[in-house]
Amino acid sequence: MRFTIFQESRKGSRKVNQDRIAYTFSRDALLLVVADGMGGHAGGEIAAQIAARLFIERFQQEAKPILKNPLKFLQDTMIRAHSALGSYANQFSMLETPRTTCVACIVQAGHAYWCHVGDSRLYLFRQGGLIGSTKDHSKVQYLVDQGIIGADEVVAHPDRNKIFSCLGGLVDPVIDLSRRTPLRNGDVIVMCTDGLWSVMDQREIATWLTSTPILTTAPQMMREGEKRGGAEGDNLSAIVVRWGPETLTDEQTTTITESLGIGDFQTQIDRTLTLTDRKGTQRDLTDDEIEHAIEEIQSTIQKYRR
Repeated sequence: MRFTIFQESRKGSRKVNQDRIAYTFSRDALLLVVADGMGGHAGGEIAAQIAARLFIERFQQEAKPILKNPLKFLQDTMIRAHSALGSYANQFSMLETPRTTCVACIVQAGHAYWCHVGDSRLYLFRQGGLIGSTKDHSKVQYLVDQGIIGADEVVAHPDRNKIFSCLGGLVDPVIDLSRRTPLRNGDVIVMCTDGLWSVMDQREIATWLTSTPILTTAPQMMREGEKRGGAEGDNLSAIVVRWGPETLTDEQTTTITESLGIGDFQTQIDRTLTLTDRKGTQRDLTDDEIEHAIEEIQSTIQKYRR
């Protein structure tokens, strides 16, 4: 496989970053994950951390070096993440279960497969045009589908943040799966939280990333998104992949995976925690509390990875 990848997460104007982004790849398969812990619920960042790490660990367990059934893997891992969050809440007698949105994508054998829960998005661009995307599990998307409001009214709508499907919710999540989608060299995959897409529509994102080296323009795009969020700006996170060799710059930015051995992986995941406590109170945790929280999260993940 050959691809160029960028990832970044910014706090915006929030005290705590509840987003988690991660990727890992074997010689022949790539996994991308974006999770947005839900504000207003205790432990949103814990929920996002559990979802992202569960995807990473199950992928590294099963991709030898490819997955037998990528769509089944995606669906099963979403279900396991939802169950893991409920288990975590029960184990520690939390007042409510931590909740998160999640979008995940597998690329192998030149094809992309993705699934999502909530309103974290995936866009697939080809030569600047949108050829694939997720559809938000939200009240405003329902209004768009019914023709009650236009797509251009979503961002400013007062119910924009109301979603009907998430991991950790009271009911089983709605999980949408893509089709098996062939990729061409130069295709761009963008996965992002609502902190980005709420201030920058898909056409502008495509303009930023389609005809320029993504390692140059993606950071600029994120800085602009954070600036537009202003004093009330949400966390914003994105993973951007240009498939195939990077031809828009002379710099050696393309990741080439052929040298990886069977069972070898390269991984990038944020392992830091800037936690609220389990009652939802934002406060600085001690180093011992953070270490203990990481151990608890890992213990939960181990129960659901197999």
